[in-house]
Amino acid sequence: MTKKYKCYNCLVILDESVMQDGNLCPVCHQECMEMCPRDHCDCTHDIVETIEYCPECGAPVCPVCGCHDVTQISRVTGYLQEVNGWNAGKQQELKDRTRYTI
Repeated sequence: MTKKYKCYNCLVILDESVMQDGNLCPVCHQECMEMCPRDHCDCTHDIVETIEYCPECGAPVCPVCGCHDVTQISRVTGYLQEVNGWNAGKQQELKDRTRYTI
């Protein structure tokens, strides 16, 4: 299986055959990140109420289709904010939360 890379600068997805100079994007020459093998980058869901985490890489994924290209938002003291700006401890605390329905 060939590795896939995603450039978060120009949002292009590349496989390892077109990568040059290590992990540099041939389009914008910025560093690309290696993608999880389970990521398919084709999520059509706008908003979902819950989030799951990939068993392979631990990244947040869409609970419906498993796509890794999601933005996780949480409400903290009345404000909505992206979770990726939190420190590692706070992000792990969010992962460990147990949700209950009454």
